[in-house]
Amino acid sequence: MSTDDAGAPADAGGDAAGETEHRNALQDVIAVDADDEKEGVVNRLEAHTGDGIRHRAFTCLVFDQDGRILLGQRAPGKRLWGTYWDGTVASHPVEGQTQKDATRQRLEEELGITPDQYGEVRVTDKFEYKRYFENAGLEWEVCSVLKVTLEDDGLDPDEEEIAGLLWADYEHLHEHPEWYRQLRLCPWFEIAMRRDFE
Repeated sequence: MSTDDAGAPADAGGDAAGETEHRNALQDVIAVDADDEKEGVVNRLEAHTGDGIRHRAFTCLVFDQDGRILLGQRAPGKRLWGTYWDGTVASHPVEGQTQKDATRQRLEEELGITPDQYGEVRVTDKFEYKRYFENAGLEWEVCSVLKVTLEDDGLDPDEEEIAGLLWADYEHLHEHPEWYRQLRLCPWFEIAMRRDFE
């Protein structure tokens, strides 16, 4: 669910310093400048520790036909933002992969949502942000926002990725964040939602 561990296997027991190899150490992300221009490929764990390395990411907001958003709770084994709520999946494209293709892949891998369940995948926004999570690491990403509307809302979540699911009225969530405070929303989702209503 984003972005350090979204789409990554559950934590293999490693720590941020890598004393025991974390599975993310076996993956790469695309380093970018502030304009999302590629600067190279970097190790995914390195990109999320220390001072971080700015890299390309995405978050996909999944809606039903009544305008509700599907919130997904990140699995507790996630190294960053475990048990926080995301809206809905987030991850990183790999080299040579478009944001739309990466989104389709994560929707299927995390939620069992296949392309025949929705129409167009729309890119609606892009922003840069940097946020630290406790002493475990950080996100420093140029994050694209994509949206899909489900015609068939059948789901088959992967429990290693998703701890819980919740449909919420999107406008109500934005207008009354204090009513949802117990959900502890992921920072990239909060930014995407705020910008959506600006």
